Amino acid sequence: MIDEKPPIGVEEVAEATAILQKYKAGKAALDKRIVDNELWFRMGHWKNYQNPMMEGKPQPASGWLFNSIANKHADAMDNYPAPNVLPRAADDAQTAQVLSSILPVVLEQADYEQVYSDTWWRKLKQGTGVKGVFWDPEARGGVGEIAIRPMNLLMLYWEPGVADIQASPHFFSLSMENTKQLENRWPQLKGHSASVLDVPRFLHDGGLDTTEKSVVVDWYYKKPDKAGHTLLHYCKFCNGVVLYASENDPALAGRGFYDHGKYPFVFDPLFMEEDSPAGFGYIDVMKECQTAIDRMNHAMDENVLLASKQRYVLSDTAGVNEEELADLSRDIVHVAGRLGDESFRPLQTAGLQGNSLSYRNSRIEELKEISGNRDMTQGGTAGGVTAASAIAALQEAGSKLSRDMLKSAYRAFARECYLIIDLMRQFYDEERVFRVIGPAGGREFVPFSGAALRARPMGLMGGVELGSREPVFDIVVSAEKKSTFSRLSQNETAKECYQLGFFAPQNADAALAALEMMDFEGIEKVRQRVRQNGTLAQKLTAAQMQITQFREKLSGAEENLSTRALAKNLSGALRQLS
Repeated sequence: MIDEKPPIGVEEVAEATAILQKYKAGKAALDKRIVDNELWFRMGHWKNYQNPMMEGKPQPASGWLFNSIANKHADAMDNYPAPNVLPRAADDAQTAQVLSSILPVVLEQADYEQVYSDTWWRKLKQGTGVKGVFWDPEARGGVGEIAIRPMNLLMLYWEPGVADIQASPHFFSLSMENTKQLENRWPQLKGHSASVLDVPRFLHDGGLDTTEKSVVVDWYYKKPDKAGHTLLHYCKFCNGVVLYASENDPALAGRGFYDHGKYPFVFDPLFMEEDSPAGFGYIDVMKECQTAIDRMNHAMDENVLLASKQRYVLSDTAGVNEEELADLSRDIVHVAGRLGDESFRPLQTAGLQGNSLSYRNSRIEELKEISGNRDMTQGGTAGGVTAASAIAALQEAGSKLSRDMLKSAYRAFARECYLIIDLMRQFYDEERVFRVIGPAGGREFVPFSGAALRARPMGLMGGVELGSREPVFDIVVSAEKKSTFSRLSQNETAKECYQLGFFAPQNADAALAALEMMDFEGIEKVRQRVRQNGTLAQKLTAAQMQITQFREKLSGAEENLSTRALAKNLSGALRQLS
């Protein structure tokens, strides 16, 4: 019996490698910019200037650019996202509530905070942050779990000219791995250790030895099935050898690798570029200004060194002992013959001019303006501003660039959550238990499986089946972690509401009227508490009125009793007198 040729073999891998080489050629300029930007971030950009005249001279690299990027990253971490799942149909409300409680747990198990931080560094440096949302079948002892990883844009390739990676017919993700470890895991690799692919690499001070490493390619591609539906397939190969292919897997050949049919990567560009899913970052915008500042620093440092060192102009006929003149520890310098101003005089270097320092400071201010990293965003003040409310207003106005960046990151986070839900729908076959925080603040254990997310029959109508419906949700993202300034602002708002009597039950109607015109985070909880206070005040007033009426009735009854007793006593006395 002759074995059938698998759908993905050596020829298909060779074709994929040719496509990858074409994609690499179209991305070469972006790869070079990414490598250069990494040097700028590490303040090692002098390596890009191959000037022999600079060898042995000061090469100062000021950290203004780094400081701007570090502040943007701090803003991002102060506004760590939290998902909230909303249903589109009333029948899915319970599932949406459960998803809202377990999604943060899934993210925590995937170490998402570290992934979020690493991706933001790359977004600010390279201009694009990329996360990969995968299913790891080997996690949890073979049970499998969702994995989220920060991706290196330098190792990702797509069709040149597309603005969305989902429109690319192929997508490649490359990685460098140890060849011996790969051979131990996939024995078919033995004898194919010669690497056939080369990848761009960052410049390292100590160098990077790649002789014992091979390039592993994760190849994703879209292919229509017999019914015309687009399926996503996946192939992992190394050095021309297929390690795994979903089309070679009987269970996935007609279904696709992921049911959602999308490349499992989410791109989050900082500043968009036309016809490219990748953008450009702050380093690309600030590098020219930073170059001017560093060149001025170099010139000023050289000037200070020259001005601090005593130099002389000597004629060949001066007869001065140069060794003794250069030795500052000697008190006497011998001279042969007569010494005059024509043959010997000191050479004085002119000091720095005030306008040079002013120009350098103006370039520093220009860099701050370009990056939106003004002093007030870091807590500094200028112009005699000392009032807390004025500083808060300036910081709020100066943070609009950060808020704009965060909105794009939140949109990317929502797309990641949709991919997570799709992976739950496909792979959560067995029921899992998640430990979540309950409404009262206590711990609860919530069971969940993918059955709650899969299509459900809609029943019969007139003897006709209505088909099935798959639950669809909306993701709303909010900031989970607030900065210290945001918490102080919230606390000040709460104290002002208390001082104005908003929480006094008798002022509920007036407080609600004022709250209708106000807008701050958490205002709905405040309105709910004020309404409760107003309801409590009404109940208290009604109870007081009932108590007053009861007392009046009771006193009237006591008066009637005393009157009857007096009349009875009088009638008895009259009888005795008669």
